[in-house]
Amino acid sequence: MIDLEACRVFARVVDEHSFSAAARSLGMSLPAVSKHVARLERELEARLLHRTTRRLSLTEAGTVFHGHCLRLLEDARAAQEGVLHLHDAPRGELRLSAPVSFAATELAPLLPGFLARYPEISLDIDASDRQVDLADEGFDLAIRLTERPPEGLVARTLHGLRRVVCASPEYLRRAGVPTHPAELAHHDCLTYPQFEGATRWDFERAGERVEIVVRGRLRSNHSELLLRSGRQGLGLLRVRDYTVREDLQRGSLREVLGDWAPDTAAGIHLLYLPNRRLPPKARVFIDYLLQVYRGAEAGV
Repeated sequence: MIDLEACRVFARVVDEHSFSAAARSLGMSLPAVSKHVARLERELEARLLHRTTRRLSLTEAGTVFHGHCLRLLEDARAAQEGVLHLHDAPRGELRLSAPVSFAATELAPLLPGFLARYPEISLDIDASDRQVDLADEGFDLAIRLTERPPEGLVARTLHGLRRVVCASPEYLRRAGVPTHPAELAHHDCLTYPQFEGATRWDFERAGERVEIVVRGRLRSNHSELLLRSGRQGLGLLRVRDYTVREDLQRGSLREVLGDWAPDTAAGIHLLYLPNRRLPPKARVFIDYLLQVYRGAEAGV
């Protein structure tokens, strides 16, 4: 692999027609300049320069290499300027991972405003409930819905989360409305096995804590399938409140056990790698979401 610094020195020697003049312009010693050129000649196994006491000229190999050398230096300069340009203003592709239901329900309505504000940013959103590896998979940011953000990542909390238990009016007419979490053991509960503790539902009210092992005839790792099944009267759901906000407003689902508070410590967290300078495209996305959620909390 050709050393770019050696290429830079060689190109300057050719420009100056002199080792000593190149050394002065580069602020290097004459032996250091000679060493760079000699190393290039060893690596290329070819003499690049004719040296006499009166003049310095390129050999045939030197002429060919000098042309390639100039292009290498220009490409390196363009690459550096391109990266620096990305840090000057919010631009470029932002890669984000977010849970499926959150991406569809919460994130999608926010994207038009963000993209209109930052026309030089493009978004690549991986809507998946799997836990991605930001470093290995090249993601800038990830959104996780959890009580405990993973260690080793910086977490910015966007908003708290509340889980609600709900079902369709048809199911509640058929199976009855539970008034205490213990009654859930006798109901069909729709569960999402990918989450830890999917069949253990915790509740708290006025200092009383209850954990119920629930059962049901349907489980799936697809959140939208479970939500549709709940609307169709197949059982009780325990879901994040944002996923059923419109259903509760329309009446296609009804909340039960509303005086009990499951998972009150959970939150929406925006995650990124530590010890890394965030590019402007990531910083402005974080700021945008923080502004939206803080505005929502303030009733703006």
